[in-house]
Order: sequence, then C-alpha cells, then structure tokens
Amino acid sequence: MSNETSSNSGTVLVTYSERTATVAMNRPEAMNALNPQMLNDFIFALKEVSENEDVDVVILKGNGKAFSAGGDIKMMLAPDKEDGFNDLMDGISELVTTLYFMPKLTISAIHGAAAGLGLSIALATDHLIADSESKVAMNFIGIGLIPDGGGHFFLERRLGEVGAKELIWEGRVLTALEAKEKGLIHEIADGTLEQAVERKVQGWLKSPVQAMIKTKKILSEKNRPLLIKMLEIEKAAQFKMRQTADHQEGIKAFVEKRRPNFIGK
Repeated sequence: MSNETSSNSGTVLVTYSERTATVAMNRPEAMNALNPQMLNDFIFALKEVSENEDVDVVILKGNGKAFSAGGDIKMMLAPDKEDGFNDLMDGISELVTTLYFMPKLTISAIHGAAAGLGLSIALATDHLIADSESKVAMNFIGIGLIPDGGGHFFLERRLGEVGAKELIWEGRVLTALEAKEKGLIHEIADGTLEQAVERKVQGWLKSPVQAMIKTKKILSEKNRPLLIKMLEIEKAAQFKMRQTADHQEGIKAFVEKRRPNFIGK
C-alpha cells in the first residue's frame, strides 16, 4: 500500500502504511530538539495515532542528521516564570505518558544522536533499534540539570538504581554498541536502519499483535502510578535545579562552547 500523509504540522510528520504509522520529528535544522511548538505537535500526532484502530505498530524517528538532541536550549534560556515552566513540564509528561501507555507496539529508530529528553522519549517505546554509528547520552548533568521525561523511571528499570545513577551522573556519550551492552537499546541495525526496522515491523505484523498489546497494557498499567509519581518529582526537582548557579554556568558554557566551571551551588 502506498503511504498516505496525514495531519502534518511541519514539526512532526505522520505517515501511514498498511497497519503501521511512522511519526517523524521534523526540525532537522535543530537536530530535532523539542521546542514548545514541536512538543504540542508531537502530543497531537501521538494521540491521533493512538486512536487510529487501523494501526498496530508505531515507528518513531527523526528527520535529518539525528533522532533528537533533546530539549531546545532556547527553552532553558527563557526566564524562569513558574507558569511557563509548569506548562512545559506538563507537556513533556503528557508526551511521555501518551507514548508509554499507547495501545500499540512502538519502535524507536535511532540514528545520529538521541540525547537528554530525546533519549527519554526513545526509552518510552517498546523496542529501540539504533544505527551502528549512532550515539546516545543522558547528558543533563552537563548543564546542571536532572533527567526529565521520565528519564529516572526508564533508566532505573533498565539499569537498576546503581547503573542509572552512574549514567546520569557521568553524562557520558555512549556508542550504539556500548548502549546495547548496557541494555539501553535492544538492537543495532544489521544493514541499514530502515531495513532493520522493516524486519522488526514485519515480524510483529505476522504475530498475534492483540495478545502482545494486552501484555504491554498489563505491565504498563502496573507501572502507571510509579511513572506518574516520578514525572511529578522530576518536575519539582527540575524547577529547583533551574535556579542554581551551576545550571546558569552550564548554559553559559554551552553557548560559549567551553567547559563549565561548576561550584556545587
């Protein structure tokens, strides 16, 4: 069946083929960093796909050179007005919960970078396939912040408490192989990323998908209270972190392309 383009906002594109929907982040000039407009478009697209009864599998990808570099740095440079911050964090929480609880089988197709919030979003899907040259990082620490988008929840479930703290505190950029060895991703593409994703999709479509989705629903519903609580805690903690001198120094150093001089305050 030929692809049909539907409800494209510009920053997020949705295409349908057979029983599959592809949701593509589309700010290639910004490495698909999420700004408020893209965040709203993303939520709208995911809800549209979630409600489409003809779709069983959802592929998440990024157009251009990266999956997603995370949150747009301009959002962090904005004044710390609590109302605006709350709206932003509530949007991130809505995005992640819509994706994690979606009654579909979901795949993240990672190429280039999946960093910060971009990695949190990828970890909210059921299966992560990465191009062999891709890189992933939970690098909030470099600008004096903590992971959001449920980053603590997803990392702790995959790496345990000790492993999650290590990855968050170091903020190290991992190769696809290192990420797979740690259990952050499921698969490194053998051949092209598109071929690897297509193999996975076709394998799923030949399976009893409704039984698979029911298992997903049982496990995700068990986790619902913990994820929602974690998102609330991250929101409160992130607001406090944005007031710190280390965060201001981290942002300044990022803009000036130099190493930050943190003082622990």
